[in-house]
Amino acid sequence: MLSITAIILTYNEEKNIKYTLTNIVDLVKYVYIVDSFSNDKTIEIVKSFTSNIFFNKFENNSKQLNWALRNLPIRTDWVLRLDSDESLTEELKKELIKKLPSLREDKTGVFFKRRVYFMNKWIRYGGYYPVWLLRLWRNGAAYCENRWMDEHVKLIKGKFAYFDNDFIDNNHNSLHWWINKHNSYATREAVDILNNKLDFFAKDVLEYKSYGGQIAQKRWVKENIYFKSPLFLRAFFYFFYRYFIRLGFLDGMRGLIWHFLQGLWYRFLVDAKVYEIRKLCGNDKNKIIAFLKTNYGIEI
Repeated sequence: MLSITAIILTYNEEKNIKYTLTNIVDLVKYVYIVDSFSNDKTIEIVKSFTSNIFFNKFENNSKQLNWALRNLPIRTDWVLRLDSDESLTEELKKELIKKLPSLREDKTGVFFKRRVYFMNKWIRYGGYYPVWLLRLWRNGAAYCENRWMDEHVKLIKGKFAYFDNDFIDNNHNSLHWWINKHNSYATREAVDILNNKLDFFAKDVLEYKSYGGQIAQKRWVKENIYFKSPLFLRAFFYFFYRYFIRLGFLDGMRGLIWHFLQGLWYRFLVDAKVYEIRKLCGNDKNKIIAFLKTNYGIEI
């Protein structure tokens, strides 16, 4: 086993968590589950793999992961973040076993390529592969940035390494579940968009050396071009770019569903929520904060 502690955040993940735990249990030294009080069979399944189960009220992924980093008794050299619907390819596991023990000391964070599946199909086009994400870092070398959505892990010391192989994001829930989840995501992203303009809570400043090149570039485009484009129209432009310019149509029928829902419907929904809040609250920060708490249960 490698000197790795895997941290997995869960809430009602009975359809996914067994795949993830089976995938990594023989690779890492410890698996820590941070659960948001699941009411399905998640904990029952988890107990057959690990007794390291912790509970914490969920606000957003950033706060939940940082709570874990502050409070869990992590004693290994490395920390691995995985979502409960993610797994490592066999090629990546072999690469970790081969490279990690001898990695230079100044390399404190490791990027993997994410391979997204939708309806059991690999989404290869539309700019969705490869996406590089920092998912492994030396204990104490990183934290999660303060955002409600699209959060990333930031290095606080050292340099990045890039491994060659992929991890897989493959959720086994229904389309109904996916739509409900993205409705919640849209609310959280609307909060970040409004905060980007009005600054009603502190956010991390973009730093190329802390995030990695691809993440920094995408964040810059999002905040300096997309956010400043016309509301609603930008969703259509983004879908056109993904589906036609970036060849998303090559992903077939399931790709069409994915790119339409994730690249157009979701982004339009985010804008609709921003529009609603701005119409009702204007630029009044206190009104926005009160509206979010009353209508969405979000406390800033």
